[in-house]
This record gives sequence, structure tokens and C-alpha cells, in this order.
Amino acid sequence: MDRVLKIATRKSPLALWQAEFVKSRLQLLYPDLDIELVKMTTKGDKILNTPLSKIGGKNLFIKELELGMLDGKADIAVHSMKDVPYELPKEFKLGAILERENPFDAFVSNHFDSISDLPKGARVGSCSLRRIVQLKALRPDLDILDLRGNVNTRLRKLDDGEYDAIILACAGLIRLGFEKRIKQQLSSHQSLPAVGQGALGIEIRAGDELIRKLLEPLIHERTMNEVMAERSMNSTLEGGCSVAIGGYSITKDNALELTGMVGNIDSNTILRVHENGSLKHPKELGEVVAQKLLAKGAGELLKGE
Repeated sequence: MDRVLKIATRKSPLALWQAEFVKSRLQLLYPDLDIELVKMTTKGDKILNTPLSKIGGKNLFIKELELGMLDGKADIAVHSMKDVPYELPKEFKLGAILERENPFDAFVSNHFDSISDLPKGARVGSCSLRRIVQLKALRPDLDILDLRGNVNTRLRKLDDGEYDAIILACAGLIRLGFEKRIKQQLSSHQSLPAVGQGALGIEIRAGDELIRKLLEPLIHERTMNEVMAERSMNSTLEGGCSVAIGGYSITKDNALELTGMVGNIDSNTILRVHENGSLKHPKELGEVVAQKLLAKGAGELLKGE
């Protein structure tokens, strides 16, 4: 490229870390390429007093970045894959999915070492319906309170005594240097991760072949297959931020495994399906898991019935 590559990013510390990480990877590949970060504020960053599920979901975190690309202010956008809707507008596509960081949820507390150590009625912060329904299954006696804001803000609220514990993604804590704050890594049996959790994705304009080829070396094939399976499941379920859906895929013995979860916080019902599939057909594996969840009654749960 003979021009500056512009990366659209949110202004939160984690989003900036992610954009800087992609920038550093690209500069190693292309030392002569000029790269700039274009920092933007999204609607999701502005509305901090309402759960995401009630104001339109996680696409609130990427719409402004997409508009920036359409307007020519940026060439690519870096996202946490768990924030990327299963269906992108026709003007965009995913140019690369990078190697995944720790995909699991983290229990963070200043006074307790694990969820089981929490006393009855302890205040636990989370804004994720997926986390809440699974947390209720583990400890129905806890007082689960809404928690919004970026990672630093959530940790500060914990330190200020607003909560006895909070649940965050391990990946964000690790990337920001807060790994020591993780008191307990929750297993996939305790809290199945969000679809795409821990993976970074790069969104590009559809048809921009120059940019697509530029990003090709960043693609991590194993992570891409795993996340594709998870996103295919989510797409078939038509799940967004307003429903409790989890999906976690791993590559094992030259095969792909996928566990899917659908929950409902009103009925405290959780449905789970685990299936094995081919590495060559991650999309099909996701569809199979979704159809089996639907056969178990996931459709009714997702409607809130």
C-alpha cells in the first residue's frame, strides 16, 4: 500500500489495546506501512445506565466504526469477536480472525477466592444474561446486580465496595495486565463462554481485496474454524445480546467439538448440546448444534416464553 492504513477503534482501554496489538502485528509484517488509529465513541460507550439487552445489544459498539469505514475515515475496524453480530451488513465482511486468548469467564473479588466461597446474598455484578443465568444455576442464593462500563470502570466499582464479586472475561483482564485479579477461572461447565469470546476480529469493507490480502497472514486457522462454528450456531438460533446464548468450540484430535447453551433467566432453564464435527465443515457443526437446541425447546426460551 502506498497510503496510510487507518484502524477504527473504540476509545476504551481494552479496545485501544486490541487496535494497538493489530497495528503491531501488521507493522512486523509490513515495516514500511504507515498505520494510524482512528478513535471513535460509540452509542454503547455513551449509554452506561441501561443493560445492553434493553437498548439494542452489542452492535451498539460497532455501528459508528462501520460508518467510519463507509465514510472513508477508516479502512478496517478491530473488534472483540463476541461483540460482532452474527450477521454483518452487506457492505462489510470479516477480513481476519486472530489467535484466541483465554476464552473463559473470570471470577474477580477482593475478599473471596471462588463462587463457592461467597456467602448467601453476596452482591455479584454482571450485565450479561448468559453469565447471569449460569450464575443463578450455580448459586441461586446470590444477589446479582447489573454492571456496565469498561473493564477498568468495573474493577473500580468492585474496589469501591459496590459488589462483593464481579464476572468478567479472562481475555480482557489478561490483555490489560490484570491477570492477577482473576481469583477463579470458570470452567465451560460452570459458565459456557460467549460466542467468539477471547478472539479478535478485523472487519473490512466487502470487496476490498487489497485490504483482505494484506490481512491474510494474521488469520489463525484453528481459531477461525472454532469461532465460525460458534457463530454459525448463533446465526441459526438468531441470537443476539438480548438472549442468553453461549457457545464454545475446541479443536481436538483433528476434529471440531462444539458446546451450545441457551438459557432463560425468568424460568432459570438452561439447555445444553455438545456435538463433534469435521474441521472442514465448522458451519455445518454449528447448524447441527443449533437445531438440536431448538428441538429441545430453545425457540421458546429465546422468545421468553
